[in-house]
Amino acid sequence: MDRTDSRLTGRVLDGRYRVGRTIARGGMAMVYEATDLRLDRPVAVKVMHEGLADDQEFVRRFQREARSAARLSHPHAVAVFDTGDDDGTLFLVMELVDGRTLRDLIRSETPATPARALALVEPVLSALAAAHAAGIVHRDVKPENVLLAEDGRVKVADFGLSRAINAETQHTATGGVLIGTVSYLAPELVVDGTADARTDVYAAGVVLFELLTGSKPHQADNPIQVAYKHVHEDIPAPSSRTPGIPAYVDALVARATARDAALRPADAQVLLQQVRRVRLAVEDGVTEDAELTADLLPRSYAGRGSSPTEDLDASTTDELPEILEPAELVGIAELVGAGSAAGAVDDREHTRTSWEPLGGHAPGPARDEAGVYDQERDTVVATGPAAPLLPPRQRHPVDGGRPDLPPSRTTPTRSRRGPVALLLVLVLAVAAAAGGWWFGIARYTDAPAVLGLSRAAADARLDDAGLSLRIADRVYSETVPRGMVVSTDPEPGGRVRKEGTVGATLSLGPERHDVPGLRGSTLDAAQQQLLDAKLGYGDAVERYSDDVPEGQVIASDPVAGTALRRDAAVDLVVSRGPRPIKVVDWTGKDADTAEKSLTSKGFEVTRTEENDDTVAAGDVIRQSPDSGTLVKGDEVALVVSEGPVMVQVPDVVGAGVDAAQATLERAGFEVEVQRASLYIGVQYVVSTDPGAGSSAPRGSTIVISIV
Repeated sequence: MDRTDSRLTGRVLDGRYRVGRTIARGGMAMVYEATDLRLDRPVAVKVMHEGLADDQEFVRRFQREARSAARLSHPHAVAVFDTGDDDGTLFLVMELVDGRTLRDLIRSETPATPARALALVEPVLSALAAAHAAGIVHRDVKPENVLLAEDGRVKVADFGLSRAINAETQHTATGGVLIGTVSYLAPELVVDGTADARTDVYAAGVVLFELLTGSKPHQADNPIQVAYKHVHEDIPAPSSRTPGIPAYVDALVARATARDAALRPADAQVLLQQVRRVRLAVEDGVTEDAELTADLLPRSYAGRGSSPTEDLDASTTDELPEILEPAELVGIAELVGAGSAAGAVDDREHTRTSWEPLGGHAPGPARDEAGVYDQERDTVVATGPAAPLLPPRQRHPVDGGRPDLPPSRTTPTRSRRGPVALLLVLVLAVAAAAGGWWFGIARYTDAPAVLGLSRAAADARLDDAGLSLRIADRVYSETVPRGMVVSTDPEPGGRVRKEGTVGATLSLGPERHDVPGLRGSTLDAAQQQLLDAKLGYGDAVERYSDDVPEGQVIASDPVAGTALRRDAAVDLVVSRGPRPIKVVDWTGKDADTAEKSLTSKGFEVTRTEENDDTVAAGDVIRQSPDSGTLVKGDEVALVVSEGPVMVQVPDVVGAGVDAAQATLERAGFEVEVQRASLYIGVQYVVSTDPGAGSSAPRGSTIVISIV
């Protein structure tokens, strides 16, 4: 598993999903925390183990189930976002739920009160009801597939391994493959491989039993015996293990887990309504409700008392056929433990904040340190022809008729031909041994070790061993130099036919990709260029730039042309546009100084002049703009004062005082009258100050002297 972790962690699948830490391990898949680079959100990615993508039928089934699961949108179902095949890596992208599993809760907080147990099961049934309404059967309802988010949400996971109900799946659960977790398998799934909504109802009933009691209903030393008990024994009443549970809660569990599927609720929606009825009674403090109990009890309990805790009487027990003898159980157990041809029991540990992929490929039943079958790790995948794990269950009419019994076995009569037959068997055995020796040993030799050798050296070594070399593939390698042998098929020491061929995979050396030139690209375009170059996008830092427009890439780190490993992260420097510069107001100040200061900051300064009676010449009358921020190259306009308007003083010498005063005022001057030193009272102007013909500011005062 560690090799798989290091191979995928940090890799970007399908150019979009960056794989992070491992959060779950299973026999058929591993689940990783990942980041959707396109939408910048955390997701969970389930990656099927190597080799599964080579099975085209599996790939088609996987994609079909993924599309089926993606149709399901419900607040209590883990959403399926995407599926893909990245160069032989088959994966499923799902919603990431941060929290723990219901299995974690069962281990630490059970037995739970009936109110708590029903409150936990209700959202599970709500999700299953939505699935059943959409024609989807989950097929693997168990505590490991129920996620408890830190914010209190309850989510059902792994709908991606279920199949839509259709004509094709009405007759066999998985097309000849029995998939499920033994402790939660409905009897009909064990007996004849059929599965429908009532199969999920049965599993949900077992989960409710486990919440109420803290233990699984059927205990045994191996998964086959547990499956046998599901077929032959009713689920015990929860109150038999946790006293004090009301009889109507026992009846609810009995109804959901009835061995006859016809006696169970038709689907999760029906069971959900029953759970709500029972939960209301529990929350109201009802300890006994005979009517509710009788209403919930499956019809198979009629005539056996009011409680499912009562033992079956002898006549009822007689109606249950002996499907398998102990010796036959051993045979099936050997079949299930036979490796890839039969199946396996998943022995993985449950992982927090995740769920466990269905299936397993470990050789044989999982056992704990004491060597006893561990029922908390009991996922079974049994493959083979489209046939049930156990013979079809014999049905009995309601009137109590007994089933037809198989014909009794008789001991064959001894024959005098015994010695001849024995001799014939011995001859055949010797012939078989000789044939086995030839076909299994004599025709084969050991493949020599050529790892790390050049192609020529490997060819020579294989030639010395009477074998030939075939180049099967070329792959990148961080440890094996270019042109050297990375791996062989068969491996060194493996069996190969004499004068046969050994396939060799040669190293292309370390995989390196050049950082593309990204300056001037938009951020989205730069990310796409990195993905196209088989590199990853790291982070973006914004900086001001006077020559690169806002939103475009200024530079990359490492710089363009640098050779990096596949999916290595490249950071980008993105322009924020020109740096803003604060504008200072120069109104009323020296214009030359203002122009020099503004120009030094990169502004373009325009200057115009005009007269002003109040602003001294050479000072700034007004500025635009006079506040806020600008960037280099922006324009600042200055209006500079030329001082007041100058007017020529009219000649009023010799004019009467009134006429002179009127003339000067019309010219825009103020007039002040003074008597000359020789004043005689005739009221004529003898002089002006400033003198006639000179220029004076309009509005200034002209002094006239009179005699």
